[in-house]
Amino acid sequence: MKAKIRKLIVQVDEVRMEMGQEVNPPARRAIAMAVIENPCAGQYVENLDELIAIGEELGGYLGDRCVQALGIEPSEAESYGKAAIVGEDGELEHAAALLHPKMGAGLRVSVEKGAALVPSSKKRGGMGTAIDVPLGHKDAAFVRSHFDAIEARVSDAPRRNEIVVAIAVTDSGRPLPRVGGLQVSEIKGLDGLR
Repeated sequence: MKAKIRKLIVQVDEVRMEMGQEVNPPARRAIAMAVIENPCAGQYVENLDELIAIGEELGGYLGDRCVQALGIEPSEAESYGKAAIVGEDGELEHAAALLHPKMGAGLRVSVEKGAALVPSSKKRGGMGTAIDVPLGHKDAAFVRSHFDAIEARVSDAPRRNEIVVAIAVTDSGRPLPRVGGLQVSEIKGLDGLR
């Protein structure tokens, strides 16, 4: 693996009750976070290919961890998202290099398909900084029931020369969705929108 991982965290959030109503089956979201060394920390680097390659590798690696944590088949994944927090000695473009050019390809293998863009967020921060990982349906961006987010936070990261990289995968939408829009049963999954 190209990434130098100091720490790996995998969590599952399972909602069983919402406003006194049973959520059956429970709404489940998994998040996998890798705390990695930033090979570009402390210097300006024109060519960010090393970070792009690390992002490609982490997309599948962290996506697989989420699917395993949920105990589902890849085809049963419904939503996904990605995020990164760059430590003080890095720049926002380091997060962009990890997240955008190639990370989605590996993640899409982990969840089988993924016609829709992978929602993302990025920021710079110190140890304990939190970031919301936006979520959207993997095959149709217009499915409102799957507009959501999950918080990513590692108490001792990122250090100055590190980046926290997070991937989130769900097996459902929000608990008790009821704001209309395109339904999961209506997805065509051809253009990433509907």
